[in-house]
Amino acid sequence: MDFEYDAKTEDYRKRLLAFMDEHVHPAEASFDADYDGSWAPPPVLTRLQAQAKLAGLWNLFLPGEHGAGLSNLQYAPLAELTGRSPVIAPAALNCAAPDTGNMEVLAEFGTAAQKDQWLRPLLDGAIRSAFAMTEPQVASSDATNIGTRIVRDGDDYVITGRKFYISGAMNPNCRIFIVMGKTDPDAARHVQQSMILVPRDAPGLRVERGMTVFGYDDGDHGGHAEVVLDDVRVPAANLIGEEGSGFAISQARLGPGRIHHCMRLIGMAERALELMCTRALSRTPFGKPLAEQGVVQEWIADSRVRIEQARLLVLKAAWLMDTVGNKGAHTEIQSIKIIVPATVEWIIDKAIQTYGAAGVGQDTPLARLWAATRTLRLADGPDEVHKRSLARRELNRYRRT
Repeated sequence: MDFEYDAKTEDYRKRLLAFMDEHVHPAEASFDADYDGSWAPPPVLTRLQAQAKLAGLWNLFLPGEHGAGLSNLQYAPLAELTGRSPVIAPAALNCAAPDTGNMEVLAEFGTAAQKDQWLRPLLDGAIRSAFAMTEPQVASSDATNIGTRIVRDGDDYVITGRKFYISGAMNPNCRIFIVMGKTDPDAARHVQQSMILVPRDAPGLRVERGMTVFGYDDGDHGGHAEVVLDDVRVPAANLIGEEGSGFAISQARLGPGRIHHCMRLIGMAERALELMCTRALSRTPFGKPLAEQGVVQEWIADSRVRIEQARLLVLKAAWLMDTVGNKGAHTEIQSIKIIVPATVEWIIDKAIQTYGAAGVGQDTPLARLWAATRTLRLADGPDEVHKRSLARRELNRYRRT
């Protein structure tokens, strides 16, 4: 694996660094100030998206004809840069979840008609979307538990169920849901599920409430919602792929999503370390700067080492995804999903400790960064599920056949 950025990656990095310095970071204060609590993104985001398109920094996450044509390894350092301002930058570049995963699903598994109707406007940033898998009544860390029913009725499917923490659903511009449910509860465990497209305005689809995350409404990227599907009827043509392919599609969707999160987390850690060092040099308790306190120096040194370790593992996972495919990189994808959020959470915690009371308030990004990082130890599968799966795979190498 070559650690040097190729010419294409370096060109994007330079342009993205300039875009972050010129447009994104200066917009952070106004972004929060202009947010009115309605889950609609502030007007500044529309301006940033127009500027990103002009700069050629659009849909960087998506390989192939629909995106920028970057490999995972090429995209990794770019996603890291957007992680330095995770509230604004990913959305400004049309690289924000859940739209990224939904676009990947439609690009890989959607029909021509589905792509025309939904993928095209998502690629253009004209609409937003939601992904409805998690449910309140079952242990959704095991996706085979999902209870939502998708029942064929003539030329339609009828969908009944309840979902929660559905990201993007509160955004007024959310126009389409990708819903996962069971089409055949009697089939083999991993082929019971299917995915189907449900327009936001479909009769019977009801957003019951917005849901907070550690007190944040996450309105910057559309919020999260509890959603009820009460005999929602959609055309059979809205099915994505074939009946029974929902679990396989979800795994294909989650692989890139997990690594994208981890790429951005590295940028969040870098910003936290930067803030920690700045604070340590500027504050002087007990007669000497914090930067001269042994415990703070230890935090800083450990943070740098941990960032470098995490970045190397993320880059290895990206390289393997490019060279041997997502299945071949399964161990590394699970490894980064386990270690990167926990590592970055530790670094942000130490940055907060360096700031004292100011670290938990709104005058620095640290509290929001911590909340987002802690949440990622649950999103896309909790730590314990990934550790269980990884341990089983490791043990299988030593089992007698």
